[in-house]
Amino acid sequence: MITKKIKLDSTLIEFGKVFLQAGYKAYLVGGAVRDMLMKVPAHDWDVATNATPQDVIKLFKFVVPTGIEHGTVTVHYKGNEIEVTTFRTEAGYSDGRHPDSINYAATIEEDLARRDFTMNAIAASLEDGIITDPYGGQDDIKNKLIRTVGAAHERFMEDGLRPVRALRFASKLGFSIEKNTYSEIFKKEIQAKAASISIERFRDEFEKIMSSPKPSVGLKLLEESGLLDIFIPEFKICRGCIQSDYRAFHKFDVLDHLFYACDGAPADKLNVRLAALFHDIGKPAAKKILHETVLDGEKNDGSKKEIETITFYNHEAFGEKITQKLMTRLKFSNDMISNVCHLVKEHMFHYESNWSEAAVRRFIIRVKPEYMEDLYDLRLADMYGMYNEKVDVRYSESVKLLLELKARVEKELSKKTALSLKSLAVNGRDLMQLGIPAGKELGRILNELLECVIEDPAMNNKEMLIETAKKIFYNK
Repeated sequence: MITKKIKLDSTLIEFGKVFLQAGYKAYLVGGAVRDMLMKVPAHDWDVATNATPQDVIKLFKFVVPTGIEHGTVTVHYKGNEIEVTTFRTEAGYSDGRHPDSINYAATIEEDLARRDFTMNAIAASLEDGIITDPYGGQDDIKNKLIRTVGAAHERFMEDGLRPVRALRFASKLGFSIEKNTYSEIFKKEIQAKAASISIERFRDEFEKIMSSPKPSVGLKLLEESGLLDIFIPEFKICRGCIQSDYRAFHKFDVLDHLFYACDGAPADKLNVRLAALFHDIGKPAAKKILHETVLDGEKNDGSKKEIETITFYNHEAFGEKITQKLMTRLKFSNDMISNVCHLVKEHMFHYESNWSEAAVRRFIIRVKPEYMEDLYDLRLADMYGMYNEKVDVRYSESVKLLLELKARVEKELSKKTALSLKSLAVNGRDLMQLGIPAGKELGRILNELLECVIEDPAMNNKEMLIETAKKIFYNK
């Protein structure tokens, strides 16, 4: 059913009255209208008006000229940041992003004509909530269809980010892309236009795909359309990299496994989803196929058969280096790069119930306490990605072991055991007073003392450590 009117938030109604009383028109536009029509909470409000930026500055007390050259200002109103843009038309996009010329328009219909997709080209009057929908956006929302406003080729050539946005919306909303709109993305000139956008703009859309309910949907569209090869070519070698041998550990090749692992990672943890996507990216570089002749257990006649074993030894080290390089190129923050690379490096831990308490403590020291929960989440995502389904905890030995490890780690952390040089009962100054010179020897002895405490936490006593340090130094 086509909606003719939507109910607006009381703050938006008050905001609109400021324009109306000054003789201007104002409309809620873009994603907020789309979300309201889909019965989804709208978080960001964008308003289009026939008032100029200078007019808007006069109407409100707190206005920031965030994009005044494009007719946009941001109004701070009752705890909200509302982006307000003057009705406009655009012409020419020689840089593939910004229009070469902007002209103010007289009507909301003219303004909507410049927008990317029909579902985003719907406006609601702030006066009465009445809908303006000149391109059938409501029908497309109802049919879960992404379609460009006007000719797809034209829209995509205006801004190289729009093809990526189409895939992001498909992933985020669970919509399909209209056939003619999707086919345009494959064209050489559209691919070239997409390749010309800044890496930061791609990264922002990529992050939104990664926060989708099922990132694998958007990732597969990126791959199928060829856009993934443009921005993250490291994945190409993962397609067709077979993992499964007679042991049947994996159902999928490396790339599908990575895509599905993302689906299994928490949606609110971007770092874990990125680590899930990259954790096995080093496998193609590490892959080896071993051939071995063994007794054929099925025949019981002494005959032999050849088996093929696929190994990926040390792939986490390869993966860490590849992840560091590609995340740096995508201009993620240093903190995010460090976080994700650490998870990729540590994801191949093999816990067994016979680990000693000291082994658990060494695991904590290596992984670091602040990464523990994320590493558990990554391990569960890895398990999910093996078969593209949630692991049944009732029958999974791997999950039981993970929960056991988690409990043992929590127990060790609760003991406040010394897990770093800083938490030792002695420091470098104490050892120098014994005559141990500063430098490598001092560092070596401190590390040996830490090893003693890891093996036996009761050793973290100043007198005992001083005596131990003397023995290490004077008996060397």
